[in-house]
Amino acid sequence: MPLNKHLRGDLKRKLSNSELTLGSWLTINHQSVVEIMASAGFEWLCIDIEHSAISISDVLNLIGHIQGNGMQALVRVNENNPVIIKQVMDAGADGVIVPMVNSIQDAEKAVASVRYPSKGSRGVGLSRAQNYGIGFTEYQEWLKKDAVIIAQIEHINAVNELSGILDVSGIDGIIVGPYDLSASMGYPGEFDRADVVEALKKVDSVCLEKGRPLGFHVISSDHTKTLEKINVGYTFLAVSLDFFFLGDSARREMSELRKATKT
Repeated sequence: MPLNKHLRGDLKRKLSNSELTLGSWLTINHQSVVEIMASAGFEWLCIDIEHSAISISDVLNLIGHIQGNGMQALVRVNENNPVIIKQVMDAGADGVIVPMVNSIQDAEKAVASVRYPSKGSRGVGLSRAQNYGIGFTEYQEWLKKDAVIIAQIEHINAVNELSGILDVSGIDGIIVGPYDLSASMGYPGEFDRADVVEALKKVDSVCLEKGRPLGFHVISSDHTKTLEKINVGYTFLAVSLDFFFLGDSARREMSELRKATKT
């Protein structure tokens, strides 16, 4: 079966219809982590190469494991860079999450980096995505219809320019990066400050007003935090990340054991 037969439009369709879709974040470079996350029922995983030691060659391998386990594979690239975006798309990613999209121009650059001319500027190569040369025609059709491009909203400038960013053709949705957004306002991690809360509410209102999907990376592994976002209309949700699931569970159980054994 051609490698690019895995390509499908489930996530693209759900984003278009603002249907709930739940994924998570991958920072640990090992197929076992992918398989464990798949067993939990996530629909997609995002490989993070901005804040991890995962290399481009690792990305190709992880994409194969993610897709082989019935999930779609997104990559959060480390910058809005045409070369990096081209590399992860050629590796077979179902789409990209692009950090620090703070303007209409940034959004247009991200889209152009994913698409081939004449709709974009991406150089043509033959790699895994194109089934090593024998699936290029099929890949071109998939790219036009099903590739996912997410703008990460993680700066106050992006919040102020959000309406225009959402109007850029090819942007399928946004995902809020709460830590960087609060940091851009001078208060890293202080999500409860009134002005940070107001910025987040502005993202909500603009997306809902324009009928576009609301996305958020919920860092906490506590499911109630994700439910809070669902209850206010968020539909594209990254639920915590691999090392928080591992660490939180280990710390919780050890705490209970220490209480029970008084050690």
